[in-house]
Amino acid sequence: MSELETIFGLHAVSALLDKEPEKIKRLLVLKGRKDKRLESLLVVARKSGVSIENVERHQLDKREPGNHQGVIAECDALSEMEEGDLEELLQSLKEKPFLLVLDGVTDPHNLGACLRSADAAGVHAVIAPKDKSAPLNGVARKVACGAAEHVPYIKVTNLARTLRWLQQYGVWLIGAAGETDKTIYQADFNGAMALIMGAEGKGLRRLTKEHCDELIKIPMSGSVSSLNVSVAAGVCLFEAVRQRAG
Repeated sequence: MSELETIFGLHAVSALLDKEPEKIKRLLVLKGRKDKRLESLLVVARKSGVSIENVERHQLDKREPGNHQGVIAECDALSEMEEGDLEELLQSLKEKPFLLVLDGVTDPHNLGACLRSADAAGVHAVIAPKDKSAPLNGVARKVACGAAEHVPYIKVTNLARTLRWLQQYGVWLIGAAGETDKTIYQADFNGAMALIMGAEGKGLRRLTKEHCDELIKIPMSGSVSSLNVSVAAGVCLFEAVRQRAG
C-alpha cells in the first residue's frame, strides 16, 4: 500500500473536498475547536462520507509542525498533470492562452504563492520542469489557499523543448530578467502568451532565456535589487491582467 499524502490548512482541505473528496481517507481535526469555517468544512466532509477523527493538538503538530489550522487530510496520492495534458488543455481553451512558467523554483512556499497569484490572475496553467522544481506537496497546497486544486500544475521532462512547442503553437514567450532595458509596462501581454519566471537570485537559466521571444523587467526604485519570485510573478501577472482587460 502506498503511503498516504497529507494536506493541511482550511483552504487546502476545503478545496480538496470540493474537487476530489473520494481521495480523502481520513480527516484529523483538532479536538474542541469550534468555529464557522471548520464547521462548514466538516458538513461537506460528512456529506461526502469522509471519516473524521478528533485528535489532540500535539498529534496534529507531530504530523505537520507548520500552521495546520486544526485540520489535516490523509489522502491517496493526488494526480499530477503530465506534459501530454498541456496540448489537450490548450485545445480546450476558448480564449488566448495565458500561462506561467517557473524555471528552477524549488521552494514549495514560493510555488504555493505563485499558484495563488496565478489563480487570482486567471492563468490557465503553471508549467515547470520535472527536475529542480518544487513538489506540489502539503506545504505548497497550504500556501496556495486552494489554488492548487484549480490551476493545473504541469511538470515537463524538457522545458526547452516545451518552450519551442509553445512557440510553434503560437504562444509568445516573455521572460523576466533583470539585465534587459524593457519594462513590464512596455511589453505587450495581450496575445497568447507565457510569462517565464526564474528562481530568486539565479534568475532564468541560459537556455530558457535563449528561447524567450522577449525579456522584460520590473522597474525598481528602492535599494533592493530584486523581489521574491512569487511577488515578482504577481506584479507581472497583474500588469498582464490590466492589459488584457483593456
